[in-house]
Amino acid sequence: MSFNRRNFIKTTLAGSALLAAGGCSSLTSSAKSAKANNLPLKLSFQEGIAPGKNLKEKFDFMEKHGVVGFEPGGRGLKGRVKEIRDALKGRDIKVSAVCAGFDGFILSTDPDVRKKFRNTMEEIILAAEELGSTGVIMVPAFNSQKPVMPHTQETRDFLCAQLDELGSFAHKHGTTVILEPLNRKEAFYLRQVGDAASICRDINNPGVTCMGDFWHMTWEENSDMGAFISGGDHLQHVHVASRKRRSMPGEDGEADNYVNGFKGLKMLGYDKYVSFECGLQGQREIAVPYAVELLKKQWKEA
Repeated sequence: MSFNRRNFIKTTLAGSALLAAGGCSSLTSSAKSAKANNLPLKLSFQEGIAPGKNLKEKFDFMEKHGVVGFEPGGRGLKGRVKEIRDALKGRDIKVSAVCAGFDGFILSTDPDVRKKFRNTMEEIILAAEELGSTGVIMVPAFNSQKPVMPHTQETRDFLCAQLDELGSFAHKHGTTVILEPLNRKEAFYLRQVGDAASICRDINNPGVTCMGDFWHMTWEENSDMGAFISGGDHLQHVHVASRKRRSMPGEDGEADNYVNGFKGLKMLGYDKYVSFECGLQGQREIAVPYAVELLKKQWKEA
């Protein structure tokens, strides 16, 4: 076989270009990795998590332990806006998401039930705007809610149309609607983060977002990391609990490992809240600080 000098030079140059590209890619990856490692873990508490007889005592406890988000319930929130805003004055705590609290549900076959959902949801969204919240969490339908639309393409199309309208209302008021997937024992319709994200993608409305919950993900996802990555740019909020009994993180021992999920969040550059939604087995004054330190430690490991 004869030696072709011209082809040799072309091949060599092409190989050099690939090596150079690979070098740039490695540098980019290193830069992204460094940025991810510098991401802060923004912990948030629902109202029942911190010990204390009132918001002042709860917020004092949260500040002491570096918790920077507060997730209030949506029921009756309109009447509590001033109370919450006053309690937050001068503190390094912001309202993260608002947890549900509406009446009715969006996939009811009864128009009056759907109307009740829409009216109460819009009221909570307006309160969320006043509080500077990142969004209002909702579930399309729980298993116990009847009569409900069938799990069909037509139902999904209907849901997307309704959420598009609601998302536009939320976006107009500086916040979002956050879809929460649940495990199959609680909700038939939406069970995985990727499913919720695909609805967000199809609607393509900045007012419609989604979230992941470590508790529900335990039963429905093959990978915490994969679940969060599937949420992509639509991921707006995260819930955390222990992985066997939905208690305080750490109360289920070695099962309470969130490193894989935290790696996924860091890969996304996730800078929003990880909020406690859980019960309690032991003493609140001991279990809660332990849970906070456990999550901080695992965030560093991720």
